[in-house]
Amino acid sequence: MNNKTKSFALGVSVLAVSMSVVAEGPSRLDVASGYSIRNMFGASAQNVAEQIELLSGGELKLKVHEPGELVPPFEILNSVSSGAIPAGWSSIAYFAGTLPIANLYGALPFSPSAEAVFSWTAAGEGRELLQNSMDKYGVKVVPCSFLPQEPGGWFNKEINSIEDFKGLSMRISGLGAKVLNKYGATTQLIPGGEVYLALERGRVDAAEFSIPAVDQSMGLHEIASNYYFPGWQQGAGWLALLINQGVWDSYSETQQARIETACKANIQKEFDEVLPAQIKALQELRDKGVNVKRFPEPVLTELRRGWDEVREEEMRSNPEFKQAYESLMQHSALVDEWYELQQISN
Repeated sequence: MNNKTKSFALGVSVLAVSMSVVAEGPSRLDVASGYSIRNMFGASAQNVAEQIELLSGGELKLKVHEPGELVPPFEILNSVSSGAIPAGWSSIAYFAGTLPIANLYGALPFSPSAEAVFSWTAAGEGRELLQNSMDKYGVKVVPCSFLPQEPGGWFNKEINSIEDFKGLSMRISGLGAKVLNKYGATTQLIPGGEVYLALERGRVDAAEFSIPAVDQSMGLHEIASNYYFPGWQQGAGWLALLINQGVWDSYSETQQARIETACKANIQKEFDEVLPAQIKALQELRDKGVNVKRFPEPVLTELRRGWDEVREEEMRSNPEFKQAYESLMQHSALVDEWYELQQISN
């Protein structure tokens, strides 16, 4: 065999090995989304799918399915865990009933800044702690989308004092619901696709779901006219691509890196674009007659007091939550110190 023949044979051999590595994992990944692709959250999943296909040269394609097409939104984690579906797209906070630390990743009242939350997730202990919890369920979690702090919600009446929450029925997720329960509110977690009907039919008197551009696309301003800030109940967070661990392990390191890279790029894209878009959406909502308001300071003070109680209760009952919360706050203190040093007096 001459040198040219040997080189050709070696090249074919390397290509065959390369193709076999790629072929180990499924070339198409069905993804059950917790959000409609007609709003920003579902569109975000679509963008990730396009980037993964581009980075992989078409070898790996993600098919993003509308909520309920494969499984209901709140069943995504269990379905990915069992292998009933290979992947899902959701807020981690949707699974707080299963994961004690889930609320730290997108549904934490009086949360640190977005910079601190994302720094903790990417460069601190945040992702490792979450993955440790997910390991019990055989699910790989990949942070994949940026969610800024949300508004405080849509209300059919004004909130002038903490007593106005008494008897109020509200759609709200995470630990903020436990805070409002202390003040006599009735709370429930409703999937995004059902929030409009819940408000329209009086199932709830108020609702918080997302950021202005998403809330507007859902038509929530057609039902409730009072839009309150700040979003004390939910600081910055992110959406995740959840992949069955067996499926994830079947991919080569290169394919795994492409998925991670697409998600990181999507986070940066949204970090750059999302906030200005919310101010534009708020102006459009004002033009449609929406009353954009702030909760009175005495109300926020009382809500913070209620949060202090809920937080201590959570830390006593959930060691994983305590460990993760303390880790986040320690990391946040490092970020805060930097900004304090850089602060310029007027």
